[in-house]
Amino acid sequence: MADWGPVIIAVVLFVLLSPGLLFQIPGRGRVIEFGNMQTSGASILVHAIIYFGLITILLIAIGVHIYTG
Repeated sequence: MADWGPVIIAVVLFVLLSPGLLFQIPGRGRVIEFGNMQTSGASILVHAIIYFGLITILLIAIGVHIYTG
């Protein structure tokens, strides 16, 4: 049996938290901007911290598992 939970969670969070794709914190002109497809170093750092926090909570604290086979 393969545990696909960490893989699926990581891919979904990576896509959702890509800076500039859906939203960007901090934006270039405002605190948050939606769908501008631009990024900055500060935005990459903030999104990386949010990604690390969410993946830690979901995989280690809650323990999401999806088994196949």
